[in-house]
Amino acid sequence: MHDLIEHPPDRAGPALRYLVAAVPVLLSGLLLIARTDPPPTPLLIDLGIGVLALPLLRLRHRLPWRLALVTAGLTAVSLAAVGVAAVAYASLCVRGRWRQVAPVAVVFWLSQVVYSRWQGTVAYMVLYGAVTALAIGALTAFALYVRGRRELAAARRAAELAEQRQRVRQARLGERLKIAQEMHDVLAHRISLLAMLAGGLAHRRDLPAEETREVALAIQENAHQSLTELRAVLGTLRHDGDGTEPPQPTLAHLDALFEEVRAAGQRVEVDDTIDGRERLPARTGRHAYRIVQEALTNARKHAPGTRVTAELTGRPGDGLRIRVSNPAPYGTSPGPGGRLGLVGLAERTRMAGGAISHELHDGRFVLDARLPWEA
Repeated sequence: MHDLIEHPPDRAGPALRYLVAAVPVLLSGLLLIARTDPPPTPLLIDLGIGVLALPLLRLRHRLPWRLALVTAGLTAVSLAAVGVAAVAYASLCVRGRWRQVAPVAVVFWLSQVVYSRWQGTVAYMVLYGAVTALAIGALTAFALYVRGRRELAAARRAAELAEQRQRVRQARLGERLKIAQEMHDVLAHRISLLAMLAGGLAHRRDLPAEETREVALAIQENAHQSLTELRAVLGTLRHDGDGTEPPQPTLAHLDALFEEVRAAGQRVEVDDTIDGRERLPARTGRHAYRIVQEALTNARKHAPGTRVTAELTGRPGDGLRIRVSNPAPYGTSPGPGGRLGLVGLAERTRMAGGAISHELHDGRFVLDARLPWEA
């Protein structure tokens, strides 16, 4: 790919270059055919040099300035070789450096002057030299124009490749953030439930054997469920790109979530007045589920044993509002990873196009999230 940027393909093609190089040869041949008298030997030598010079164009990539210098020198004795010399010189201007181009241009011009001196008078030589200088200058300008176009095209291709690589990096980063967010939501919820259940076993020494067995089964079930959900999230890392995704929780799964946390011992009061919930987009419902899940997890971590209130309101056109509050005990420490859940919630809400806030109000920690819901 780097070679294509450095040396973009020549779209003119070899046929056009050989045609331009062969024009003087063809004209010389036609002039010889049109003669009624036998052609003189110098003209035959001139034509022969031009014909023999044509195959040398194959060396213009391997030996650019050497080929240009040799063919420029041949024009001192052969007018038929001017086409080959011009193509070789133009190719050198397109790809070469000025310290190589300048000497070849001088040799090209001097060779033409020498050829004209053999053909005519000094005045003819001066006029021919001036015309040749203009022709070489025009050829140089044209070659530099082609060079500029190629460099511009190469720069555009390089910019497009860089932009494409940047888009790929951003897409990969977005997928990694999505996976990390899902893993945090799933694991934080499950592990906090396990901690609550295990804490109950550790502090309640008077539990009957049947209740102890039920709590142990709940711990086992939550551990199994956490592994299942973790495998579903990690499965996206091996996603084959067919456009399918594992099933994601939505607003319809909130009742099951509330029942699950209540079974684990968390006290939750729910006030759900959502109107037209069947018309809520699945993506928004997934974000709403994760916000409620994380809010309940934060309450279990920072205010264990307290009563949590979850209020859900909204309808199409007005948006969806989620308000979760719980008592905020004084003197509690955020603990390891404290406030990381709030950072994740803020990022998730921003990705959904909504807004989130949290504050302490009348001794309660209040989390308030608003998500868009188009009519």
